Amino acid sequence: MSENTVFQKNQGTKEKILKVSKILFSELGYKGASVRKIASEVGIRESAIYNHYKNKEEIFLDVAKEIFSSPFSFEKEDIKELSLKGKVFLHKYTMHYKLLTFDKNNESMFRILLIELLQNKELREQFMNEFHNKNIKVLSEGFFIMMQNGLIRSADPMIIAYEFLSTLFYIRLQITLMRFDSMSTTPLSTQFEKHVDFFWESIKI
Repeated sequence: MSENTVFQKNQGTKEKILKVSKILFSELGYKGASVRKIASEVGIRESAIYNHYKNKEEIFLDVAKEIFSSPFSFEKEDIKELSLKGKVFLHKYTMHYKLLTFDKNNESMFRILLIELLQNKELREQFMNEFHNKNIKVLSEGFFIMMQNGLIRSADPMIIAYEFLSTLFYIRLQITLMRFDSMSTTPLSTQFEKHVDFFWESIKI
């Protein structure tokens, strides 16, 4: 077997581990999803997991990284192009966020992450780097470009980014809590779009 074939096989197994782990963590929580259960669902021996990960925490951190970063993978050129369209940038960004909020697997993981963030320092650091810092960076870059092109009023782009993101995060948290108590979230389904409209009216020239 060539080195390339071995690499592809290993990558395929690792992807399966991540996919299965995401489902098990979301269904059983961090404590309930053991390495043995993950290996069983993947169809490999428990010892084979350790060819890819040191322990369950490392698997969880890898799954969390995907949850934190997947919906906001704007490239630098995409940011520039969309920012020149002003409100279109905010709308597209928010729709990514909305899709993440209403995705059942991501919602379940979000609940678990909220619990584990208070107990796991490495997860907190990852949250700040992969979710908070990267999203503030994307948004502040977008707002800075809008200012340079006379689309919005001049101000601190990072503060504006904080203001915009914090409301989205709160709406997401509110929806997660309501779903946890089996309450209808239909009244909140349009809050994302309303936020974009309100925010844009407050910063545009």
